Amino acid sequence: MKEFRNPSFWWDTLPEELSGGHRDSLTNDISVDVAIVGAGYTGLWTAYYLQRANPELSIAILEAQIAGFGASGRNGGWCSAYFPTEIDKLASMSSRNDAKNMQDAMHATVGEVHDVIRAEKIDCDWQQGGAVGFARTPLQWQRAQEYIHHWESWGYGAEHYALLNRDEANAVGRVTNALGATRSAHVAAMNPAKLVRSLAQVVESRGATIYEHSPVTSIAPHVVVTDQAKVNARFIVRATEGYTPTLDGMKRAIAPIYSLMVATEPLSQDIWDQIGFDSRATFTDWRNLIIYGQRTADGRFAFGGRGAPYHFGSSIKSEYDQHASVHAGIVEVLKELFPVLGDVAITHTWGGPLGIARDWMASAGLDAETGIAWAGGYVGDGVGTTNLSGRTLADLITGTQSPLTTLPWVNHKSPSWEPEPLRWLGANAGLRVMTWADNAEDRSGKPSKLGNFVSRFLGQ
Repeated sequence: MKEFRNPSFWWDTLPEELSGGHRDSLTNDISVDVAIVGAGYTGLWTAYYLQRANPELSIAILEAQIAGFGASGRNGGWCSAYFPTEIDKLASMSSRNDAKNMQDAMHATVGEVHDVIRAEKIDCDWQQGGAVGFARTPLQWQRAQEYIHHWESWGYGAEHYALLNRDEANAVGRVTNALGATRSAHVAAMNPAKLVRSLAQVVESRGATIYEHSPVTSIAPHVVVTDQAKVNARFIVRATEGYTPTLDGMKRAIAPIYSLMVATEPLSQDIWDQIGFDSRATFTDWRNLIIYGQRTADGRFAFGGRGAPYHFGSSIKSEYDQHASVHAGIVEVLKELFPVLGDVAITHTWGGPLGIARDWMASAGLDAETGIAWAGGYVGDGVGTTNLSGRTLADLITGTQSPLTTLPWVNHKSPSWEPEPLRWLGANAGLRVMTWADNAEDRSGKPSKLGNFVSRFLGQ
C-alpha cells in the first residue's frame, strides 16, 4: 500500500471503516461505458446519479491519490446554495428567467444533498443552521444591506436571505463589533471528508470501480491514459477541479488557488456559552478577502481564508498546503473575531487548491462528438454545486431532457487564463489588492475603488 498523507483535520475524524482500505491501482487496459477522472464530489456524484438512471452502466473512477483527497475532503464544510457567478451576470449571459432558474436549482440542491444523506444513512455531522455574514464596520453594514436588497429585487424574501440587526446577529453568534449581519437559509455545516468517503463506498457498493493511486496524464476522445494503463470509454468525465492543470494541454483551463484552514482544540462549554453558534450556523464577514468558519460537531472552530499565493505555472505541491505566515494570519483573524479564545490551542493547519475559471464561471457540459464531459470551476463553493453538476452530467450522458440540462451554466466554455508570467502576476496582485483594500477601508471607512475594480476584472 502506498503511503498516504493526511490532508486535513476532517480526516482525523473519520471512523476506521471510512479511513482505511485503500483501493488498488489500475495496472491493465480496460473498457467501460463511463470513465470518470477524479474521485472527489464531482466524480462521485456523477457516478451516483448515473447508477440511479441506469444501474447497468459500467463505471470506472480514476483517482491520482485516494478518494476524497482533494478539495472534497479538506474544505470548510459548507454545503451551500452559493454560485460563484453573480445572478446579474448570469442574466446578462442568458436571461433573467434562466438566471433565476439557476439560483432556484442551487437552493434545491442543498435539500437534495440532505435527502441523499438520509436515504443512504450517511453520518457526516450535517446541521442546516444557515450562514451568517457579520457586518463589523459601517461600510460592511452598507454592503450587507445592499446584498439583501439585491436578493429582494430578484424576488427572494427573508425565508431565503434576511438582514439581521445587532441583537439578532448576536443571538446567532457573538463576534466583536457586530453591527448586524446577513443570514442565508440554504447552508448546512457538515464534515466534508465523512461525506466524500461515504459517497465513495455507496457508488462502489452499486458496481462502480474506484482505482486509487492511478494518476491520469491525458484525456482524448473515448480514451483516458494513466501512468500505467489506458481506459476506453463511451463517455469520459473530467472531474479534476483544481488539479485540472496536471492534465496534458490543460495548464490554462483552471487556475489552482490555495485556500488554507486551521482547527482549534475542542472548546469548553463555558467558551461556547460566550460565543454562541448553538445551531452551528456557518459564518463569515463582509471584508474583501474571504474568510469562512463553522462550529464543528465535536465543539471546535474550523476556520479558513484566502491569501495564500498562486504558484507559478499552476504548480501544485503538497508543501503548498502549509504556509506559516498565512496560517498565522488566519489564527489572528479568528481570535480578533472571538477574543475569548485567548490561548486556545490550534491543533491542525492545512490547505489545498480550489479551481477558478478565468471568468469566475462554474460550468458543466458534454461534447457529444468526443464523448468528453466536464464540470468544475466552483471557486470554493463546490460542496453543493458538485451535486448539481453530478445530476446534470448524468442527464446529459444518458440523453435525458430535464430542466437541469437547460440551465445557463450547461456547456459554458470559459476563456483560458493568460500565459505565464501574466497569470502569476495577475493572480497574486489580485490577492494583494484585496488585502490592501481591507486595510484601506478600515482606515478611511470608504469603499476601495481598486478592490472593486479587481473584483470586476476577475469576474466576481
